[in-house]
Amino acid sequence: MPTSFSTYAPAKVNLFLHVGPVKPNGRHELDSLVVFAGPEAADRLTVEPSDSLTLSVTGPGADEAGTGADNLVLKAARALQAEAGIRHGAALHLEKSLPVAAGIGGGSADAAAALRLLTRLWDINPRHARNVAPQLGGDVPVALLGQPAFMRGEGERVTPVRLPAPIPAILFNPGIACPTGPVFAAFDAAGGGADFTECGPLPDFADLGGLVGWLAGQRNDLEAPALALHPALKSPERTLNGPKSPLMTRMSGSGATFVCLYETLDAARESAEFLKAQQPEAWVRATLLGGAIL
Repeated sequence: MPTSFSTYAPAKVNLFLHVGPVKPNGRHELDSLVVFAGPEAADRLTVEPSDSLTLSVTGPGADEAGTGADNLVLKAARALQAEAGIRHGAALHLEKSLPVAAGIGGGSADAAAALRLLTRLWDINPRHARNVAPQLGGDVPVALLGQPAFMRGEGERVTPVRLPAPIPAILFNPGIACPTGPVFAAFDAAGGGADFTECGPLPDFADLGGLVGWLAGQRNDLEAPALALHPALKSPERTLNGPKSPLMTRMSGSGATFVCLYETLDAARESAEFLKAQQPEAWVRATLLGGAIL
């Protein structure tokens, strides 16, 4: 039997995000079509047997992620340990490549990866991971599922969907931290959510063009408050004056990462290279959205 397990924890992308008014518990009703990037836009987590729970973190985002008790990987491990009645621990190592406070669910992806790997390492029923996922944050249940899905309720209602094909895209983060809490607070202060409705089932599109056309009629309700809080945020469309124009550009989650959709992966890669040359300080990745996490 293997003595260690490893998996990637990819960026989460909200292709649209409708947000309801704030509830008495401080949370919001959500309606979002969520997809995941490929391994080129991901963290990586490895677990090994150990008598106690430990976490080490390396990579470009190591300092921001930290190894303290508030790291979602440790929170997930401890919650799963308690739920399943496990006495032994695990040594976890996170290679942190995704930007933090970026609207792409990096912490939630890491937590979901921990739940999946520890389920294997400890040889326990996967239902334990499903039980604890909603306690860890609104994005963790959909990240645990790890495939295209509608995310609804407070994030606990997850329904898989079928896309016509993987979606070529670039993810662009200008290096501006955009914490979720202040963005939701600005959304609430502006009276956001009054027009909230769930969009219904995903139509059965024959091709990518049909999906993109449908997405154009949706929105991200957190984009306006994020841009108001961070005026320096600029969509990559302002810089992408190269030969390949995106089919659609939208902010993911509470920002500050934008997703640009393209007809082909070659077009996405060409645009990513162009954007990197224009803004070398930015985090830019060309990827395919919509695959399943293995």
